[in-house]
Amino acid sequence: MIDFHTHTLFSDGELLPSELVRRADVQGYSAIAITDHADASNIDFVIPRIVHVAKELNSCNRIKVIPGVELTHVPPEHIKRLTQEARKLGARIVIVHGETPVEPVITGTNKAAIEANADILAHPGFIKEGDVKLAVQFGIYLEITARKGHGMANGYVAKIAVKNSANLVLNSDTHSPLDLLDKETARNIAIGAGLEQTDIKKMEKNADDIVKKIWQGI
Repeated sequence: MIDFHTHTLFSDGELLPSELVRRADVQGYSAIAITDHADASNIDFVIPRIVHVAKELNSCNRIKVIPGVELTHVPPEHIKRLTQEARKLGARIVIVHGETPVEPVITGTNKAAIEANADILAHPGFIKEGDVKLAVQFGIYLEITARKGHGMANGYVAKIAVKNSANLVLNSDTHSPLDLLDKETARNIAIGAGLEQTDIKKMEKNADDIVKKIWQGI
């Protein structure tokens, strides 16, 4: 199992990073990214702390811990600048909180995230087909999410992504211990979104490829 979207006490999660990673390790995860919520108010605090704890945990654990961030409710015109700042601060993976149907995310956030060359567009909701094609062009991954509410649009995201050959990843958006997924649950979410076995295998390979690419630079 690989998960690129999780939260700790550094934002609105319930666990310390060490406990989150320990629980994921016990469940058989091979890699996990810590991607706490950030905007201009806290990005300079959150990312360096995640980078620090990831380094500490990677020195003594089997599981790979990837330092990252989820830019959340950031005005679209600021997303590119904060994506660049996040990378300078040490984020190895940058997620942008997409236009989920259950939150008042500013219209245009999906497109701005793609144009900013973020790594993953989280729960992109009813993303426009033009933006999906742009994601293909920029090599941005679209998320199938296990998060209640955000997952309302999973079927739509899966369908439009497959239609346009866009890359998908499946993440838990973990906030509490029970949010971490096992393999069976993850696959059921993917099947429930309408993905075929070949699409699921490709999605799993996408996750492996992301980790390999990131780990080369850690």
